[in-house]
Amino acid sequence: MTVLTLTPNPSLDRTYEIPGLVRGGVLRTEGDRVDPGGKGVNVSRAVAAAGHRTVAVLPLGGPEGALLSRLLEEAGIAVAGVPVRGSTRVNVALAEPDGTLTKVNAAGPEISAEESAALLEAVATEAAGAEAVQRGATWLACCGSLPRGLADAWYAALVARARAAGVRVALDSSGPALVAALAEGPDVVKPNADELAEVVGRPLGTVGDAVKAAEDVHAAGAGTVLASLGATGQLLVDASGTAFASAPVDAVRSDVGAGDASLAGLLTALAAGASGPEALASAVAHGAAAVQLPGSQMPTPRDLRPGVVSVTTDVPQD
Repeated sequence: MTVLTLTPNPSLDRTYEIPGLVRGGVLRTEGDRVDPGGKGVNVSRAVAAAGHRTVAVLPLGGPEGALLSRLLEEAGIAVAGVPVRGSTRVNVALAEPDGTLTKVNAAGPEISAEESAALLEAVATEAAGAEAVQRGATWLACCGSLPRGLADAWYAALVARARAAGVRVALDSSGPALVAALAEGPDVVKPNADELAEVVGRPLGTVGDAVKAAEDVHAAGAGTVLASLGATGQLLVDASGTAFASAPVDAVRSDVGAGDASLAGLLTALAAGASGPEALASAVAHGAAAVQLPGSQMPTPRDLRPGVVSVTTDVPQD
């Protein structure tokens, strides 16, 4: 199995652990770390931590981009970097002991038409190489918001190209970019509750509301919908029906990258032949493990507790 990831707006994520956030004060850290960041990057990190092959396609600029590439390679991730004129962004997260996380996310560089074309070509090249080695065992995960310079329909065009090449596509985005891509039939989409509500244009007050919204997104073109409902759990809707899963968490240390870990858990399960509730259980186990780790650290197999995941097709509606 090979998982290609595309992160159009990657980052370096610096996390500071602080005793408490005091606006206007001088804060002293109790720990800090720098991790490669961006949704697709995190999916690659989780896939690599599980021992599978992954290639991260991403724009890289300035010394920040060089450091990001080095950190990924040190984590055993192949990097297909596309040089860009702007510098890779740096995001900052302040983590408090009670699990409160304050994030400051930079905008990132603007992507030119030439750089956009180079990104698409890099994806095509890596996908063709992976398919030649492991036909039918390749996933492309397109993740994150689109940076300045890329139109809302950019992901839609990429999904169409990838599916035409026989590559299965997972999309984790939101808003107009997600809506436009649904018409091209991505194999998997992974919205959170807010993103799901935005797509269907109505508030989601209950799990039943989320089920109906996920079913609408499935009907609009997504093969599988993995919807994260935060601490409540996760939903999976596909052609076979609907499943709901949750897992107890001892203490939330950081939720940065937890959704990306869930997507990685789902893709590795699907690639191994699982589906429906079994694939959902893998996603929830990965997400629950991730929130108990510092910063955006991704879980390894020894961090997972699949035995505590509760899965049901009798979905609670309220």
